[in-house]
Amino acid sequence: MTMASPASTARRTPLSRGHFTALLSMIMAMGALAIDMMLPAFDDIRDHYGLSADSTRVAQVVTMFLLGMALAQFFYGPLADRFGRKPVLYAGFTIYGLGAIGSLLAPSLDLLLLSRFIWGVGAAGPRVVAVSIVRDSYSGEQMSKAMSYIMAVFVTVPILAPSVGAGLIAIFPWQSVFVFGLVIVIIMALWARVLPETLDPANRLPIDRRKITGAIREVVASRLPLGYTLAMTMTFGVFTSYLASSERIFGEIYGRPDQFPFIFGGIAAAMGSSMLINARLVERIGANRMVHIVLIAYVIGGGVFWAVTAAADGNPSFSTFIVGLVFMLGLHALLIPNFNTIAMLPLGHIAGTASAVIGTMSLAGGALLGSIIDRQFEDTVTPIVMGFAIFGVLAFGFVLWAERGRLFAGPETYKPQPLPDQPIVQ
Repeated sequence: MTMASPASTARRTPLSRGHFTALLSMIMAMGALAIDMMLPAFDDIRDHYGLSADSTRVAQVVTMFLLGMALAQFFYGPLADRFGRKPVLYAGFTIYGLGAIGSLLAPSLDLLLLSRFIWGVGAAGPRVVAVSIVRDSYSGEQMSKAMSYIMAVFVTVPILAPSVGAGLIAIFPWQSVFVFGLVIVIIMALWARVLPETLDPANRLPIDRRKITGAIREVVASRLPLGYTLAMTMTFGVFTSYLASSERIFGEIYGRPDQFPFIFGGIAAAMGSSMLINARLVERIGANRMVHIVLIAYVIGGGVFWAVTAAADGNPSFSTFIVGLVFMLGLHALLIPNFNTIAMLPLGHIAGTASAVIGTMSLAGGALLGSIIDRQFEDTVTPIVMGFAIFGVLAFGFVLWAERGRLFAGPETYKPQPLPDQPIVQ
């Protein structure tokens, strides 16, 4: 079945489901690529810019990118709802490339951080467009299923990116990771030419301050979208801290710098497996029931992880820490596609703006919360373990509020549409 506006008379160019999933996955993965490929370069960045060997300031290379990515979504969303998905996608590609070039040429750490912020601004466009296209195409559990498949492919990037970055640095100067980012955006710009415009003309919003404000108000004033967005913000907070601090945790606290790309990639593979599991389970038990079950496990797991870490004076054995980390991040992977799906459910008519507001709140808030955790790191893993426990409880509280205290509602709460063999085309 091809889903398109009845009023559309444009030539149809169907994509297969596999092609559609692969393309959107890689569009979304551009942000992760620009983060994870940088992690093996942290020591070189410290040396190049005269930072001390234990400086945590290098983590701002990740934080500034995430802030740029978060804040820019607020602007991309209304533009995507007015001009369509593809023009905004290509605007993001252009800024993404400029950020990579600026990072390559930056003579100081401050200018590198500014370039990383710009790079993040560019990455925001593809992310907003990808989520908007998924919402244009699917709804209900089918959207959650589609997002899970896309995210499962997407996490292949964290598996490979640190190894790619380490390989580039082993052969070329460390700045080669920026060149690789530029090459990737050029490749994606060429590939995305096959992507059809998915915005229904009936849902185009004019660039009108009152209408845009009204759309934003609809997002933040609606209990369900707001509650699940705030819950997603909590989980993004601890995940952001993990991204920024993983190199220090595995390299310095556990003394395994050479193994870092493989450890990081293995954990990403576990997250990808969780997302594939989610895609199969969500149709059977419903997105909201899935979230509630997993959140309870997340809260309990976070509490146990904290207790075990405290009993070991902040430094559990490496194997114990890995088991706890994989368990918590595996649950994180089960939550994110469903958080996003449920938050977007009532907002299909303003999908671009809604995706932008939800993305801005969750990523910006998550980056700020993650930076708070990062500043607590010294020589133990206690900060990130506490983050799992505390933010997990807060996320559960926001979901409980969003559902008015009624948990475990059945899948009939939502009205899924069949997953199309061919996505929306025009």
